[in-house]
Amino acid sequence: MEEQIQSSWQKLLDKLVGWLDAVFLNLPNFLIAITVFLVAYWLSGTLQNVVNKSLKKVIKQPSIRALISKVASVGVIVIGLVLALSVMNLDGTLKSLLAGAGVAGLAIGLALQGTIANTFSGIFLAVKDEVNIGDWIETNGFSGTVTEIDLRNTKIREPDNNIVVIPNKMIMDNPFKNYGLTQQIRCIVNCGVGYESDLREVREIAVNAIADKFPPPSDKEIEFFFTEFGGSSIDFLLRFWVDAKAKITALEVQSEAIMTIKDAFDENDINIPFPIRTLQHENQPSENPEAQAND
Repeated sequence: MEEQIQSSWQKLLDKLVGWLDAVFLNLPNFLIAITVFLVAYWLSGTLQNVVNKSLKKVIKQPSIRALISKVASVGVIVIGLVLALSVMNLDGTLKSLLAGAGVAGLAIGLALQGTIANTFSGIFLAVKDEVNIGDWIETNGFSGTVTEIDLRNTKIREPDNNIVVIPNKMIMDNPFKNYGLTQQIRCIVNCGVGYESDLREVREIAVNAIADKFPPPSDKEIEFFFTEFGGSSIDFLLRFWVDAKAKITALEVQSEAIMTIKDAFDENDINIPFPIRTLQHENQPSENPEAQAND
């Protein structure tokens, strides 16, 4: 019995001595591996800051820049970990980690495919510069000013001040109109003047007023057409182009144009008549009470 106990202790001591020898033998490699990993960690932080600053000229959304710079940072850390394991002759462990990471990545990808799709859609929107903060867009039945683009959603503020949160994937998969990408806006104003008006004078006043407020581009002209004899007015249509570099919307331009035309007509005593409606009653009550009584 005592011999078995001594034999077991001896095996344990031999094992511990072997481990201790292995630690001393691999201590230089371990120190080198730690140094490699620490250098990679330091480089990852530096690279993250450099990439983030470099992307400011290309991508305006801070969240997208942060994601791309973080991915670059993690990539450097992964490379440092691989090098550290290789220095310590742990290639088998490295292969196991890579295999496990592949399986885990597949499972996570299947579980978060919607989130991943929204993330890549947000990155694509930011890189392609198709939607920016401050643009007026129409998409998925909503319209408003873009207030934020993050890794999952795009937020737009509607004219009634409500915020609509739309997944980035829905914007990419569906048509959308971005007024911020338009260099010129064509505005159309419909109006009418009284029948007593001098139509040539009306045309001249309206065109000059719009030209003063919105000077047309060199290759465009202000178009004015009388369209019909309306029920209470002679109606006309006025079309003009305006520079959209300031990202103003067609609705804002139309509003300014209507006010400009109204002011010009008021200054020249040109009437914009109210709609006139005539009501005819077929059965009028008799004015003679006696006749009404006899009936």
